[in-house]
Amino acid sequence: MRKIIHIDMDAFYASVEQRDFPEFRGKALAVGGSPDGRGVVATASYEARKYGVKSAMSSRMALKLCPQLIFTRPRFEVYKEVSNQIRAIFRRYTDLIEPLSLDEAYLDVTQDKLNIGSALEIAQQIKDAIQFELNLTASAGISVNKFVAKIASDIHKPNGLTFIGPSKIIPFLESLPIERFFGVGRVTAEKMKGMGIFTGSDLKNFSEDLLKQRFGKSGKFFHQMVRGIDDRPVKPNRIRKSIGIEDTFENDLHKEEDLLEELLKLSEKLTERIAKSESWGRTLTLKVKFADFSVSSKSKTYTQKLIGKKALNDCAKELFALYNWESKAVRLLGLTISNFIDPAEDQQVDVQLRLF
Repeated sequence: MRKIIHIDMDAFYASVEQRDFPEFRGKALAVGGSPDGRGVVATASYEARKYGVKSAMSSRMALKLCPQLIFTRPRFEVYKEVSNQIRAIFRRYTDLIEPLSLDEAYLDVTQDKLNIGSALEIAQQIKDAIQFELNLTASAGISVNKFVAKIASDIHKPNGLTFIGPSKIIPFLESLPIERFFGVGRVTAEKMKGMGIFTGSDLKNFSEDLLKQRFGKSGKFFHQMVRGIDDRPVKPNRIRKSIGIEDTFENDLHKEEDLLEELLKLSEKLTERIAKSESWGRTLTLKVKFADFSVSSKSKTYTQKLIGKKALNDCAKELFALYNWESKAVRLLGLTISNFIDPAEDQQVDVQLRLF
């Protein structure tokens, strides 16, 4: 039986900003977006969350809910550095660490480095170290699998510590509102409620076949999760599938030359991120969000990896040329690289290029 910890930092970006800038402390703060209503909120402080401000909410809606909201631009390089410091704390206890993002990760402490033996004690020590060394708080969930540990970490946020042992898993999941289940979004939740499913207990009454009929492949997942079945191991070398960057403009852009200028800025930033990650891909995707919030994307896959600023710029321009930019004003542009080449394949491709 595994001992799994899920660590989730509390309002990570906003907490770092409040730590570093005293004028933000105790205030309703949004990282991302802007006071003129443009863009979206990346993270909101807990003071802002009391008003209903959430991540991925438009700045315009956030301001309606909280007129005194303060906006600040994100500092991703700082967040990445703090994330690395947090992971260094994790590594004192285990090398089985699966990061999900900069601010959360799974840890398998079935056999911990310090021979502490208690996952609950390890989680508490990690939380204490993060608070003492970095002046930040984290919430932790502890259980025998990833699914239950992740849900547990959200139960007593912020600064929570929740242990759900084997004997408590089924009663806990049965009493859980359906919206709290991982993988159940707003649309799925409404569909389930239409079927009379409001809690885990209700969900448990439906057969796997019926759930698969109604929800496709996710039906099997829901059937297993509500029974506490999750055999997924913690994967310390999780393969990254894409690297992307996007920007929401202060004002909607209409002119093709202005849009091209912004696209090339994105391309330069994406080039830097790719170089840092040392992950070379072959598929480039251009995402466009128009002023009416409609979204379009175009992709192209190349026979060899895209390396360097010039290669990315040329490919981005090629996708850019597929649009009629005079038809609509544009709110956002984004670029994503994917279809990464693994090292073995990479060597093979390089040999073929030299031969031909």
